[in-house]
Amino acid sequence: MKIWSVVCSIVLFLLAAETVQASDTYSQNEAERYIKESEAAWAESVATNDASVVKRILADDFVWVLDGEVLNKVRAVSDAEKGPGDFLSNHLDYAHVRFFGDTAVVQGSETWTRRGGRKGHFVWTDTWLRRHGQWQIVAAEDVSVPIKE
Repeated sequence: MKIWSVVCSIVLFLLAAETVQASDTYSQNEAERYIKESEAAWAESVATNDASVVKRILADDFVWVLDGEVLNKVRAVSDAEKGPGDFLSNHLDYAHVRFFGDTAVVQGSETWTRRGGRKGHFVWTDTWLRRHGQWQIVAAEDVSVPIKE
């Protein structure tokens, strides 16, 4: 009788482990679509002060290097809530996503226009991490590049 109890316990443990593994899987295609849509929404939010995008996609331990200045999520959300400043528009040009397990490295660029007709690009790399089934950016580095006319 004791052996039967041990066998049942092992079977239940293996079934539970398989269920956890199955729930930890994700579709790369769906993840890539979500990441690209989120990157586009973040780009657009620069000119709209939609802080909800920043709150959703940035991890609490997020670190951002923007033109040499180091920012965190609290600062990024605060800046987004203050408004677009002199940004009239900002649009995603492209985002190239590469997966490494539960990590995605995304490289891309955005084209922006500021008051006074100034135009430029952000060229950037974002590191996304999947935690508890949710993709969020844990690190980003952006560089502003003026468009030479």
